[in-house]
Amino acid sequence: MVEAWYMDESQEDQRAPHRQRPNRAVSLEQLRRLGVVYRRLDADNYETDPCLKEIRRAENYSWMDIVTIHKDKLPNYEEKIKTFYEEHLHLDDEIRYILEGSGYFDVRDKDDKWIRISMEKGDMITLPAGIYHRFTLDENNYVKAMRLFVGEPVWTAYNRPADDFPARKQYMKFLAEEAQ
Repeated sequence: MVEAWYMDESQEDQRAPHRQRPNRAVSLEQLRRLGVVYRRLDADNYETDPCLKEIRRAENYSWMDIVTIHKDKLPNYEEKIKTFYEEHLHLDDEIRYILEGSGYFDVRDKDDKWIRISMEKGDMITLPAGIYHRFTLDENNYVKAMRLFVGEPVWTAYNRPADDFPARKQYMKFLAEEAQ
């Protein structure tokens, strides 16, 4: 089951858990209020899983690929890891399904504080368009993930500040409505 918490302010290794002391856990409901959707699936049978098939149909996830993030598998590994960890947003939802390994997605809450979401095998997450976020491996240094898209994939990340994009404005409107 996914676990999330508020991060400490340490600038040490990005792959460390960075839990505040005492730990400040974040619930699935708190993530939902930020527009983050979490699902748990059967990663051992992802190729034939009827739940994944139904999610893809219902959400119109027509495009999919699999990426492995490990120093021996990803070209320009060091550069990519730095890029993934830069705070950014996308104009479309970001959908990731962890098939093997583990890592962290960090998202900003409504008060601009970092929440770390620990992802492992079987976890699927959807980050809404316009949310500031970043990704890093954890101390295991390995993840194999499915990337899903509606239509053709768009890989463009817009580093912060990117507040003038319609996706960001729409996301901020969503947060304001959730707060009411």
